[in-house]
Amino acid sequence: MKDHVFDDRNITWYKLDWLDHVEFYVYKVDEENRIVDVLFKFAANSKAALHRHKTPYVTFVVQGELRFYRQNGELKEIRPAGSYVSGVANGEPHLEGGGDEDTIVFFSNRNVENALYEFLDDDLQPTVTLGLDDFKAQLEAQGEPKWLQAA
Repeated sequence: MKDHVFDDRNITWYKLDWLDHVEFYVYKVDEENRIVDVLFKFAANSKAALHRHKTPYVTFVVQGELRFYRQNGELKEIRPAGSYVSGVANGEPHLEGGGDEDTIVFFSNRNVENALYEFLDDDLQPTVTLGLDDFKAQLEAQGEPKWLQAA
């Protein structure tokens, strides 16, 4: 293992059947403060489905580089490991994915009302919305984290 690669052996990654190239782990759902913290892993040289963020968020790229693409597939931005960026709710629809290696990014979604992510078709019509209840259910289904099970 390269010494600059994040060691994710204690994370159990989860997938959604309909969302290719993305795995995730929910760390916390704080309903009182309206925060949802999630770690995402984007497969190398891939693009996840077209979507829009429905809440303000902060990202921290832990490993690799997060690549953003416009709706037409044109590369818009590359965020290298160590990048910390704040994003706005209801921004430009985009695709995102990993660079030349799997990319791991921590997302802290803030001021969550309900919807966090809205997935869109080519005509920008919503196809799937992931909301607070979806992440809360996932957190409960995950059970105790691996790092606590070993203690």
